[in-house]
Amino acid sequence: MIGKDFSTKFSPWLAAGCISPRYIASQCQRYEEERGIKNKSTYWVIWELTVRDFFRYQCKKHGNSVFHAGGPAGVQRRWGTSKEAFGRWVSGHTGHPLVDANMRELALTGFMSNRGRQNVASFLVNNLGLDWRLGAAYFEQQLIDHDVSANWGNWNAAAGVNGGRINRFNILKQSKDYDAEGEYVKLWCPELASVPASRVHEPWLLNDRDMVAYGVTVGPYDGRGSSG
Repeated sequence: MIGKDFSTKFSPWLAAGCISPRYIASQCQRYEEERGIKNKSTYWVIWELTVRDFFRYQCKKHGNSVFHAGGPAGVQRRWGTSKEAFGRWVSGHTGHPLVDANMRELALTGFMSNRGRQNVASFLVNNLGLDWRLGAAYFEQQLIDHDVSANWGNWNAAAGVNGGRINRFNILKQSKDYDAEGEYVKLWCPELASVPASRVHEPWLLNDRDMVAYGVTVGPYDGRGSSG
């Protein structure tokens, strides 16, 4: 999850209208034709461009309802509004390293990978039970590649208010699958730098002896993400 090759970084240029999605798609197709191969990278670039178009059409169809608590589907749910929990999410102090690393990257750079966005959105909605609109508004404030339909459409999907199924991410599994050595979380959460890769994704399991050995302090953990 580190470096220029982890994602295309096209999104700021797309959001600003500096490059056409059709041009990107055509170049991917030309690449495949010239080399006679198709791979996961080109597939997913074109897929994400298609998803981008989908959210544009969805916002065009449903109008201002994409900004309402119940979304286009009119979902009835009481959303939490805890300022303390939201503040921990924003500042990257939830106690879940993958969530915290992504939120700190966003705060400092204005960018977050698509995988990171899905994970932190799932965490805010499903683990913290907070109003998804808080997350969408914060993303709108912070992202250098903010696109209204892509941002609010994705948050609609994360909250399950667009009529589709809710994708509840297993944050711990995602951490181990996509940052197995803990390089990403250690980059953005330097307080975990000395914790072994095998344990860095679950700091709440460290005992007093471990914390002394690794030079880290972990607070109480309530299962939703409050260690720190």
